[in-house]
Amino acid sequence: MRVLVCVKRVPAPGARINVTADGQAIDTAHLGFTTSPHEECAVEEAIQIVEADGGEVTVMTLGPAEAEEQLRYAASVGAHNLVLVPIEDVDWDPQRTAAALTAAISGIEASDGAFDLLLFGNESADAGGFQVGVRVAHALGRPIVNGIKGVDVGDGSVSARREIDGGFEVYEVPTPAVLGIKEGINLPRYPTMKGRLASKKAGVAVVAQSVDAGGQSRVHLHRPVEQVSETAILGEGPEAAAAVVDVLEELGVLA
Repeated sequence: MRVLVCVKRVPAPGARINVTADGQAIDTAHLGFTTSPHEECAVEEAIQIVEADGGEVTVMTLGPAEAEEQLRYAASVGAHNLVLVPIEDVDWDPQRTAAALTAAISGIEASDGAFDLLLFGNESADAGGFQVGVRVAHALGRPIVNGIKGVDVGDGSVSARREIDGGFEVYEVPTPAVLGIKEGINLPRYPTMKGRLASKKAGVAVVAQSVDAGGQSRVHLHRPVEQVSETAILGEGPEAAAAVVDVLEELGVLA
């Protein structure tokens, strides 16, 4: 079983996101970065599949040179092969991203054979576009199911479960196939010290792609105005009772 996982370098969840003065990019001066959570679960799912059925896991990312950090993290938890598709811009639109990934995947498959499974995150944590996996699957002519919370590999097919109200939808998909993995399908493992040390020595294949710059173009990034709430201390002990009653009356709680 050969599994490829595409991941994205994104700002760490919970970080304060600021926009550059020209409104065209995120100010990364004080940001930490990580792997998008859905894709972190996709890496774990790929490793579990290979541990159960044999094979190898390849992790690919399109991003700046710094994205090698996310690839090496994947190696520290069990990924076998690492591929960087380098770009100078911080972020590409989904159309160009999918075209570059498709070209890189096609090149690898032309020399090493087709991957049985391509795993994407259901959506990236920063853009949340839900597009790249679908576009790659369409370009490669392979079936895709998104929102996956369970995977069972069979002989020449894969059973994929998508959570719905009150249960699951189950899809039987012939391989090679593409799945969009959703956070919560598993609990990603932490790297061991041995894994971290080994990841520092892991080779990273760089696959440069020349992709037409046409497609979507960013107009402007807008950061919504923060909603600021204030807390008023009404008092302490029994002396605060009257103030509490006044507030309850204002809210209409008291008749």
